Amino acid sequence: MGNLFTKILAVDESISRKMRVAEKPGLLRSAATFFAHSGDSWFWGIGLVIIWIFGDLFWQKWALTQLLLIIVLAVIVLLFKFSIRRKRPEGEWGAIYRNTDPHSFPSGHAARAFLIAIVAIALGPTWLAIFLSNWAPIVTLSRVMMGVHYLSDVIAGAVLGIVVALIGLQILPLLGIG
Repeated sequence: MGNLFTKILAVDESISRKMRVAEKPGLLRSAATFFAHSGDSWFWGIGLVIIWIFGDLFWQKWALTQLLLIIVLAVIVLLFKFSIRRKRPEGEWGAIYRNTDPHSFPSGHAARAFLIAIVAIALGPTWLAIFLSNWAPIVTLSRVMMGVHYLSDVIAGAVLGIVVALIGLQILPLLGIG
């Protein structure tokens, strides 16, 4: 079993390396950099607080649901990361991620992006759900392209984000939230 797992990790690393554009200047690298950062937790935290402060009741509920589920997801992701302790791919780009969180599995950005998209699909509005449903996979792939994650990290993160969103959307109304 260990040999099979080693082979799977080797294929994962090989595919991830082929997707990488972090060291290749150009438009694709610039776009990947933008999208890799667009899933940052601080950006979404500040944005959701602003939406809650200035939004009407619909947007306050939307922002609160997103924020609560993002917090729950962050705890779950950190528990996995510090249990598994998979080292990030080597590289120069993304020093802030490498220094504050040296573990790559699962990807918190991928988990957060897919959670945000699923919650938007559930709560609306349709135009935003469509936008975020397209944005989430781009953020996810950009993390591999910029060399801060392996492909399996982002796939696991995406699945985790979807699962937490679906469960959270069932539990929050029972708690009188959402």
